[in-house]
Amino acid sequence: MDIGMERALQPLNDAQQRQVTRLAIEVGQRLLQHGAESSVIMDVTRRLGLALGVEYVEVSLSASSIVISTRHLGCCITTTRRCQDGGINMQIVTDIQRICILVERGLLDCNDVQHRLENLKTQRYNRWLVALMIGLSCAAFSRLAGGDWAVFLLTFCASSVGMCVRQQIASYHFNPLLNFAITAFVTTLISGLGQVYNIGEQPFLAMASSVLMLVPGFPLINAVADMVKGFPSMGLARWTMASLLTLSTCMGIVAAMNVLDVWGWLL
Repeated sequence: MDIGMERALQPLNDAQQRQVTRLAIEVGQRLLQHGAESSVIMDVTRRLGLALGVEYVEVSLSASSIVISTRHLGCCITTTRRCQDGGINMQIVTDIQRICILVERGLLDCNDVQHRLENLKTQRYNRWLVALMIGLSCAAFSRLAGGDWAVFLLTFCASSVGMCVRQQIASYHFNPLLNFAITAFVTTLISGLGQVYNIGEQPFLAMASSVLMLVPGFPLINAVADMVKGFPSMGLARWTMASLLTLSTCMGIVAAMNVLDVWGWLL
C-alpha cells in the first residue's frame, strides 16, 4: 500500500475535513476562473479531496460559482465560492494539475497544498512581444488570403495597435464586452484607412484579417466540449458569453465602418 492510500485511510477530525474542503473548493475555483473545462474541474477537485483523505467529494458548477460537498465518517461539509473571471490561463490550470498528482503520490499534505496554492503566480509574456506576435499572425493571414506586402504591413499595424488597446483596457478591468467593442473599433478604424487611401491591391483584406485576434476560439471550444461531455448548462453559458463577445466585436467593426464610410468585404 502506498503512502497516499495509507493517508487516505486515516480518519480526519472536523477541522481537518474543513481544511480539505477549503483546499478542494479553492482548486476548483482557480480552475473555473482560468478557463478549464468542466470535466477537468470536477475531476481534479474530486481527486484532490479523495487524495487528502475524505471519503466522498461532490461538485456542482455554474457559470459564476462552484459548490463542493465532502463527506467523511458520516460528517458532511458543504461550501460555495463565487468565481470571477480571471482570464484564460493554462499555466495555472497545469500547475494545479501537477499539485493534484503530487498529492496522489503522497508527496504533499494539506499544508503543502495550501502553500503551493498561495504561491501560484501567473506568468505573462511581455505585452510588447504579445502585440508584435499578434500583429505578425494577423498579417500572415492577410498574405494567405492573397494580400500584397502593403496590405500585410497595414494589417500588422492595425492588429498590433488594436492588441495594445485591448491590453490597456484589460489592465483597467473593464467589462470584456466593452473591451472587445473598443478594440474592434480602433483596429477597423486603422485598417479601414487602406480602403480610404487605396493602400495595396486588396485593402479590404486588411479589414478582415486585422480583427481575427478577437475571435473567441477558446471559449467556443470549451463550450462545445462541455456540452459533448455532459455539462449542457456550463456549455450554454460559455457559448452565450462567446456569442456576446462576437456581437461586441461586430458592433465595433460596424461603428468604425460607419465613421470611415467604407464597408470593406461587406460590399
